Amino acid sequence: MPLPSQPLRKLGFLTIGLFDGDDPRRGHESTLEIIEFGEQLGFDSAWLRHRHLQYGISSPVAVLAAASQRTRRIELGTAVIPVGWENPLRLAEDLATVDILSGGRVNPGVSVGPPMHYDQVREALYPDTADAEDFSYERVRRLLDFVRGKPATDFSGVQGFEVFSDRVQPHASGLGRRMWYGGGSLSSARWAGEHEMNFLTSSVVKAQESEDFAQVQLSHIRAFRAHHPDGDRARVSQGLVVIPTDGASPEQRAKYEEYARKRLPRTVAPQGPARLMFAPDLVGTSEQIAEQLYAHAAFREIDEVAFALPFTFDHEDYVQILTDIATRLGPALGWRAAG
Repeated sequence: MPLPSQPLRKLGFLTIGLFDGDDPRRGHESTLEIIEFGEQLGFDSAWLRHRHLQYGISSPVAVLAAASQRTRRIELGTAVIPVGWENPLRLAEDLATVDILSGGRVNPGVSVGPPMHYDQVREALYPDTADAEDFSYERVRRLLDFVRGKPATDFSGVQGFEVFSDRVQPHASGLGRRMWYGGGSLSSARWAGEHEMNFLTSSVVKAQESEDFAQVQLSHIRAFRAHHPDGDRARVSQGLVVIPTDGASPEQRAKYEEYARKRLPRTVAPQGPARLMFAPDLVGTSEQIAEQLYAHAAFREIDEVAFALPFTFDHEDYVQILTDIATRLGPALGWRAAG
């Protein structure tokens, strides 16, 4: 259990990659620049959020392919790909290809469930099979099998001048051990553990056994590890929104505090039929944020984080926030920048 005497081992960040619909290249380029900057600062990982039919990254695997050619060391993840939008076989091929190109740095995070606004997109997404599609954990299990090298067909060999394989090619050795499940419920935590995945827990959980966010998140972490063959060594990454203000201008500080203030009401009680609970955004000096994190029951259980960048800020804000995380907050948590 990491305490002030036990250092944070891995430090990452998450971005949604917003862009202007009239100039989408600029936004995508900004995201790539932020990933490059993160590597320069010594971050261990950079993660992309997934958005469909919105002005955020719709194809994180493609963006990670570009990032893999502009970086050399930083791990590249997705948090998360909703596999309800994907064909598991094709996704496995794309992930393996980018992992090969990156030199084994891809960390795919996925989740299950029907696509968002499914009634509105089903005819465009699955015009012939909308009622037959399976959006359960089984869809992720198929993806895991393909990534881990299990046969996708009973045919292999030579046909004419072409050679065929019975499993996904290229096969990316090690990728199967770097698959993550993004979960906010006990059932997800258990399933991820049983299927030997890693576990991403974010600033959103389901209030099933409690209305104390930290305690709910803690129960998920412990349930995941209890069902994972690696037990307490099973990897968990926590992703809260943290906004250090050490190097911020007065204008930036005011913007950050207003952002957190507007989002605070949703953290007071469970929201909607799913009883979703949101963690408050942590805004303040790195010393203040470190103190809040060490008081957080779930944080004390992990040694990896992927702090989420606020989705609506400007490029220069992200530069300041990442700089403060890497040079002030990370060291306050015992982390050392990668070389």
